[in-house]
Amino acid sequence: MGILLGLATALCWGSADMFARFAARKIGAFRTMLYMQICGFCLLTLVMRPLGGWGPLFSGGGWHPWAWGVAAGLLNTVSTLALYRSFEIGKLSIVAPISASYPVLTMLLSAFTGERLTSARLAGLLLTIAGVILVARGEHEPEDENPIDPERPAKSLLGVEWALFSALGFGVMFWLLGIRVVPSLGSAPSVWIIRLTSVLGTSGVILALRKSAAAPVRRDVPWIFGVGLLDTSAYVLNNFGMLREQTSVVSVLASLYGAVTVGLAAVFLREKVSRTQWAGIVAIFVGIVLISR
Repeated sequence: MGILLGLATALCWGSADMFARFAARKIGAFRTMLYMQICGFCLLTLVMRPLGGWGPLFSGGGWHPWAWGVAAGLLNTVSTLALYRSFEIGKLSIVAPISASYPVLTMLLSAFTGERLTSARLAGLLLTIAGVILVARGEHEPEDENPIDPERPAKSLLGVEWALFSALGFGVMFWLLGIRVVPSLGSAPSVWIIRLTSVLGTSGVILALRKSAAAPVRRDVPWIFGVGLLDTSAYVLNNFGMLREQTSVVSVLASLYGAVTVGLAAVFLREKVSRTQWAGIVAIFVGIVLISR
C-alpha cells in the first residue's frame, strides 16, 4: 500500500507542477504560493474529520509536535517558493527533474538515523547526482542564447539554481516529516499545520519584500485551485505512505513526479531539451528507481 500511495503522490505532484507553471507565469511565484496554500488549507480544513480528525493537534501532547510541524512548514515555504520561482523563469522539463532529486539528501539523512543504505541505493545516489550535473550543465545550442542579456545564463539554464535550492530544502523537509512530524501528528494533521505555517510564512515574506498580494483575477483562479487541490492531496497521500513504508522509499517514489511533469511539458508545452540534458533526466530517474530498492 505504501508503494501505491507513493506513486499516487507522484501523479498528483506532477500534475500540480503543470498548473503551478501556468499560475506562476501569470501572477508570479509569490502570489501563486500564497493563494494555493490558502486554497489547500481551506480544503483540508473541510475534510479533516473524515481523514482522521484533529486529535493529534489538540490532544494535549505538548508543544513538541507543533514545533516539528512548524519547522517542516517553514522548510516547505522556502522550498516551494524556490520551486515556483524556477517554474516562473525556467524550462519546466529541466527544473522539475532537478527539484525531484531531493531523495538523495532524504536518503542520506535517513541512513544517518538508522535506515539501511544498500549498494543499489548508493549507486542510485551517484547516478542521480551525475544526472543533476548533466541537466544543469546543459548543451550549448545557437537558439538557446539569451537575447536579452548575453551575460546571463542560456534560457535552458534559467531557474536551475532555484531548483537545486528547492531540492535541498525538500530533502531535509521530507526526512523531518518521516522521523518526527508524521509519527507524532499523523498524516492529515501534519499537512494542515504545514499549510497554516506556509500561509503565514509566505505572507511574511511578501510583506518583507513588498511584493504584491493582489487576489488573482477570475481567469487565473482555476490554475490556483488546481495547484492547491493537487499539491495538498499529494502531501496527504505521501504522509499516509510514510506510515506504511520506509521514509526513503516513499520519498523516492513520490519524487517520480518529475517524470510526470516532464511528460506533461513535452505534450502541452513542446519544450526543447538538449541531448545532454535528456541523458541527465534519464540518469536522475534511473537513480531514483535504484534508491527505492
